[in-house]
Parts: sequence; structure tokens; C-alpha cells
Amino acid sequence: MKIVVLDGYTLNPGDLDWQPLAALGEFHCFDRTSPAELLDRAQGAQVLLTNKTVLDADALRALPDLEYIGVLATGTNVVDLNAARELGIKVTNVPGYGPDAVAQMVFAHILHHTQRLSDHHNAVVAGAWSQAPDFCFTLAPLQSLKGKTLGLVGFGDIGRQVANIAKAFQMRVLVNTPSIKHDLPEGVSWCEREALFASADIISLHCPLTPDTEKLINRERLSAMKPNAILINTARGGLVDEQALANALAQGEIAAAGVDVLSSEPPQADNPLLSAPHISISPHNSWATKEARQQLLTIAVDNLKGYLAGQPMNLVN
Repeated sequence: MKIVVLDGYTLNPGDLDWQPLAALGEFHCFDRTSPAELLDRAQGAQVLLTNKTVLDADALRALPDLEYIGVLATGTNVVDLNAARELGIKVTNVPGYGPDAVAQMVFAHILHHTQRLSDHHNAVVAGAWSQAPDFCFTLAPLQSLKGKTLGLVGFGDIGRQVANIAKAFQMRVLVNTPSIKHDLPEGVSWCEREALFASADIISLHCPLTPDTEKLINRERLSAMKPNAILINTARGGLVDEQALANALAQGEIAAAGVDVLSSEPPQADNPLLSAPHISISPHNSWATKEARQQLLTIAVDNLKGYLAGQPMNLVN
């Protein structure tokens, strides 16, 4: 059995071990695969593993030996699932491998803005503390999270981890989901979406990108938020109208934003958020702690082992 990893570098830049996967067949691993290289590298493979390399209907039809696709992520939009189903190709994903890692990044962005740590560090290095008349100084008022309201749009594994951390900070937590949830943890309340946007001090997005949620954050929603509100997006870049967010930040309609995802990745140089004020941007690496990557690889191997044993798990088609 020929196993090909099309774009393994982001999962394993060299600090993890491919051996458990390599032990299952003839193993080939590529750091990255361009569209022009795809068919040559994938030809003859029964198993393909992909993170962001697109496998569309034309590609799948050109690979007659292909039986199984393992997506090395939770989202499966890189694979044409309908075409895979028609061709009898099984597709799996890797859910729940690192909700704690993403939740950790959510609060890294929040604290970046409430504590202004990097601004103060830069000021200290530039000599501001050495020249200060007092034992301390602040560039702007710092903010306590205690008593603030955190609004979560979506409440899956990641949203729940974020809520747990928020409660440790003694924050009030509101959640909005497509249907009302009654079995919420103590300290967490369900809320209508528009009420959540109007009342939350910090809003964090944890919903999938669908036709209904595309550009969920638009000019109207941004104008409904508090002027001191912070928006966090570690979900999907397409949830945000990036020009509208850049405008809102420039005009002071909201206080700040922190994003780990953009509408295209890597971003174009003219992406409006790259030049927007009061924003922190991480390069879609909230998922990428070593521990989360190891868990992802372990689940991906188990998925393939399950398929080979006739007991597939985490099937998405």
C-alpha cells in the first residue's frame, strides 16, 4: 500500500516521528505539494494525507488507485467530499486534537490588548522606564478581565475550553449557537446573537464557515458592538469582512481585534488588516503547539489503522 503525505511540514517540521505512519505501508512524505506536482506525486497511492493541499473532483478522478484520504485537520473543505463519495473514496478528519491550544491563543490575543505587554516591553527597551520619574509607568490604562462579559459565537470543544479559562478569570460568559442550549455549565448563559454583540466586552468566534456565517462580522455587526469591545477570531478568516473590520478599528468603532486566521493564507500584501491599527495577528498557528500536533498525528494514524481494519472512525463522507 502506497501512502503519500502531500504537505507534512506544518504538522511535522522535524520534531515529531512519522514512523507509526510509515510502518503501515510504502511511505512518501512531502513538505509541500503544488497543484502542478499533485498528480505525479499522488499517482498510484491508495492513501493520501493532506492538510491544505486541495483535492478537487478532477484530481480525484485522475487517481484511480485512491481509496482513502486522511485530512490532517478538522476542516475538510480542501476535499470535494461529494466527488469522493461518488468514487468510493473514504475521507476522515481529525477532530478535537487541540482545543486547549486554540483556547490558549484566544487569551494570548485578549491579554495582548488588555495588558499591552508588547507595547510596554518595547517602551522599556527604548529607555522609557530608565527615564521615568516613578517606579512604574503605563502607556494607557490596563484592564482587568474580572467582571467583563465574554461572548462566544459557537460552543464546541474550543468554545468550552475558552469558557473554562474565562471563568477562571471570573468573567461572565454568554454563548450563541444556532439552537438554544439549556445544558450549559455553571456561569455560562445562552444569548440571542444580536444581544450578545451588543452586550459583550470581548467577542470570540468559534463557529464553522458556512454560507450562513460567511462575513458574519460585517459593518452592521461591528457598529452594534461596544466601542471598547475586542473581537477575537481563531476560527475561519471568511467569518470576517476584513475591510469592514479594518475600517471599524481605524474609526474607533471597536477598541481592538486579535485574529489567527485571514480570508486567504498566506495573505496578500494588500490585505486591509495588515495595516489596520489596534490589531494583533498570529499566522494561523493557534493549533500548532507540539502537544496538539502530536495528538493530531496520533489520531490520523489511528484513523488509517481503523480503516485498514474495517472499523473506520472519524469518517466525514
